[in-house]
Amino acid sequence: MSPLRLPGPPHRVKDPHQLIAESGADLEGHGLKRTMGLFQLVCFGVGAVVGTGIFVGLSDSVAEAGPAVVLSFVLAAITCIFTAFSFAELGSAIPVSGSSYSFAYATLGERVAFLVGWCLLLEYGVSVSAVAVGWSQYVNELLNSLFGRQLPDALSAGPGDGGVINLPAVVVVMMAATLLVRGIRESAGATAAMAVLKITVLIMFCAIAFTAFEHGNLTPFASHGAGGVTAGASLAFFSYIGFDAITTAGEEVKNPRRNIPVAIMICIGLVTLLYCAVALAAIGALGPDAVSDKPAALSLIVDQVTDSTVGGGIIAFGAIVAIASVVLAVMYGQTRILMSMSRDGLVPRVFERVSPRTSTPVANTWIVATVFAVPAAFSSLDVVVNLTTIGTLATMVAVNVAVIVLRRRNPEVKGSFRIPLHPVGPVLGVGFCVYLMYGTGWTTWVQFAVFLAVGAVLYACYGRGRSRLAGRSTG
Repeated sequence: MSPLRLPGPPHRVKDPHQLIAESGADLEGHGLKRTMGLFQLVCFGVGAVVGTGIFVGLSDSVAEAGPAVVLSFVLAAITCIFTAFSFAELGSAIPVSGSSYSFAYATLGERVAFLVGWCLLLEYGVSVSAVAVGWSQYVNELLNSLFGRQLPDALSAGPGDGGVINLPAVVVVMMAATLLVRGIRESAGATAAMAVLKITVLIMFCAIAFTAFEHGNLTPFASHGAGGVTAGASLAFFSYIGFDAITTAGEEVKNPRRNIPVAIMICIGLVTLLYCAVALAAIGALGPDAVSDKPAALSLIVDQVTDSTVGGGIIAFGAIVAIASVVLAVMYGQTRILMSMSRDGLVPRVFERVSPRTSTPVANTWIVATVFAVPAAFSSLDVVVNLTTIGTLATMVAVNVAVIVLRRRNPEVKGSFRIPLHPVGPVLGVGFCVYLMYGTGWTTWVQFAVFLAVGAVLYACYGRGRSRLAGRSTG
């Protein structure tokens, strides 16, 4: 079937039927095995989401919004919900590993798809570095609780935070890579166990913090006004990054057309309730000043409420497990994105090779781990959070537009889920995403513009000429 073209200048658009056929999405996917059920998929989504954003990033969001950070989490959740509808529809209609990249290729064309894939390097790749930095903070908190000692700054922080190299951050990236190359069954099992553990730890935190709850700590509620709520939501959005990783498992999920949309909805709902409860409990216990700009804030709150380091140590252990599971799940998503781009010829072929022994992209995984261990070792958490957020929001804008285009261009391509009130939902999704992008600040916009320019140059110099779709279209 020849590729579809938009009116005007030619755009390489990949037929969604071709995408599904090439990936074997309704059978076994491209050498990958279908081993993940609905429960494992939900746990995978929770594993990809709940981590640094709530265990570490909560303090930054509180600094911007004060007690109204609860509204910030709700605003971020609303943004995610509208986009989640789009992901659910596209994920059930085109259940392939490429997620946002593949959806864009089937609707918006190759050039946009490449830039979406480039932005996904921020969401799935750079965020690995961000969460690894947060993991290091809680390693020190646990060591302090257990032994009264911490790793020296030189070995537990990058140059921007007064250290030399963040060694724990490198260790957690390499541990995740080791597990990923062993097989998806092992990775999914580990992620499910860690997801259950970290939900339990956060519920335990709420139970402890609510014993010290005082209504006075919530006043004045919106101390920084509407602007503070928006800025807090832009930061809180980082806490939700990763739910779309569910769609990257399209070729390794049993009954993906049903399980992918259901898993996305359950994940977003569960995470939102959990985040709002944790934020309310944290501020209600000690007030916003005790939470604002404090590393390992949840452990510190439990220590003060219980007047003991034991509870804080348990929270720190839960955070270590939680953040490790995010590294694992997000690295998984990154490798599957690169696998899809490699199939299309837009990145080197080494990324699409699957080991016949483990049914995993081994070389792909180790390359990703090595590349993203570097910013984890030397970057500050604040630097990568904002850039990751704006890159993720940009891909979500593309996904919301993609679902509108797919319905118009390929109405016969349907899954088990259809967005209610289409196209109002996707349009609102675009609006909320752009609103939160605005809240990241002009310096982040400049950084992002430079990042996109680099991606455009890479496409022009490498991807455009090596694209397999181009080869087929020219004979």
